[in-house]
Amino acid sequence: MPVWAGARRSKVFKLAWKAARAAWPAVKLLPLRAAVALGSSGLGQPVRPAQLWKAYAIVLPVGLITLWAIPQVTWVMSPSISAIAVRVSPGPIRKADYVMFMLSHPLAGPKPVNVTKQALCMPGERIDLIEKPSRTPGAPYGTFDGWYYCNEHLLSVSKPYGRNRMKLDHWQPTEATIPPGFIFVGSSHPDGFDSRYYGPVALDRLTRMEKVL
Repeated sequence: MPVWAGARRSKVFKLAWKAARAAWPAVKLLPLRAAVALGSSGLGQPVRPAQLWKAYAIVLPVGLITLWAIPQVTWVMSPSISAIAVRVSPGPIRKADYVMFMLSHPLAGPKPVNVTKQALCMPGERIDLIEKPSRTPGAPYGTFDGWYYCNEHLLSVSKPYGRNRMKLDHWQPTEATIPPGFIFVGSSHPDGFDSRYYGPVALDRLTRMEKVL
């Protein structure tokens, strides 16, 4: 597992642990509250059947909705975007939307992985690459970083190396604009692995997402 993914997962677990600790005092009182809500005067007292069915009518739909909603959420393990959890959001993809797709690349691991990025430069928009001497510590003389601009707005800057000093080649645009049916995806995070390395991604590979957390 990449180091950044482990750190992100640890952050998610810490948030879940804090939420559980905060909820525990209320959880301890649930039996008493449930008994009172069902018409008894307290724990150990008989429950009125009519109240029991009313409780079922409220609790069961909520439980079913929760069971349906939880699998719809996808946890984002990458620190390169601000979202921690996203879910599918039907509709046309617009600029700055979150998108998810399957990525196959040696840097991502031996198997394809689902990644979440943002739509940064849309079909028909101008894309420019300016190469500058690398600012990465230890980069050999003559190594260049790629500075990517969409309609003259800086999107991101590439790095010559990834994890474990794996060499990275930045994408070289062959056209002045993003081709029809493609989107430049990524983020401004300096360690993001996105279109600055593998180029625009086909629209039919992208699923529109929305931020949950």
